[in-house]
Amino acid sequence: MNWISNFVRPRIKSLMGRSSSDTLWRKCTGCGEMIFHRDLVAADSVCPQCGHHMRVGARDRFAKLFDGGTHELLPNPEVLQDPLRFRDDKRYSDRLKEYRTRTAQTDALLAARGLLDGMPVVIAVQSFEFMGGSLGLATGAALVAAMQTAVDEKRPFIVIVSSGGARMQEGILSLMQMPRTTVGVNMLNDAGLPYIVVLTDPTTGGVSASYAMLGDVQIAEPGALIGFSGPRVIEQTIRERLPEGFQRAEYLLDHGMIDMIVHRHHLKETLSRIVRLLTKRPAPNRAHGNGQANGLDHDAKFAAP
Repeated sequence: MNWISNFVRPRIKSLMGRSSSDTLWRKCTGCGEMIFHRDLVAADSVCPQCGHHMRVGARDRFAKLFDGGTHELLPNPEVLQDPLRFRDDKRYSDRLKEYRTRTAQTDALLAARGLLDGMPVVIAVQSFEFMGGSLGLATGAALVAAMQTAVDEKRPFIVIVSSGGARMQEGILSLMQMPRTTVGVNMLNDAGLPYIVVLTDPTTGGVSASYAMLGDVQIAEPGALIGFSGPRVIEQTIRERLPEGFQRAEYLLDHGMIDMIVHRHHLKETLSRIVRLLTKRPAPNRAHGNGQANGLDHDAKFAAP
């Protein structure tokens, strides 16, 4: 019996909990640098070295965007959990249970009502951490229900998108959510309410082919991958080398597909100004010396007119 391996090491690990590499440091997926977790939290999950915007979940978004982090989650409608009884290497129902336990969410989209710089809004966040933010029955139903709440309460609607596309385990039923959510966007338009989309990394597939590209204002985070098929699939199909930065937010801005690129640190104030412009609300009184008081975010990049 190896006393050190079988007793001492497990005892030390039990006292220390998870390893420090798991809890104290995180590797940037952009530049590969190791970042201390407190520094990353303080930077809103933006790499201090290269500025890479890492993926964040719905609750972190709500905490940063709503005034004081105060919000009320909207209930997600109940839908069929596994309508096709789908199974690959494991059952779809088991996958749902696994992701619900891991993320503490019922599905990929959470929506909440609250105040944004004093203005009542509804914000929906599609999180990549839940099955790649895929669009299925539950996500589509939750998004449309949140849009209906915005219409009923006359609140501007903001959606923050991160998704790999339609959920293959639900087949044609997932594809039906594309026109269904488009009807929800039309509801907002008919009610004269602003519909603002924030595209984050990645936004692809059927999501980018529907509600993600129908906003009154299209915002993207720096470096976000935005498109339908991925660059590798396109290259293999057309057998040509794609331009540098193809399908990244900066490329789409240069080609008129989005309206602006906004750094995560300035997203709240930019959304606030856009909502005020679209709803014709007066600007709030701010302390003197704020160089950003008379326009949209100074750090935002805009499409050419």
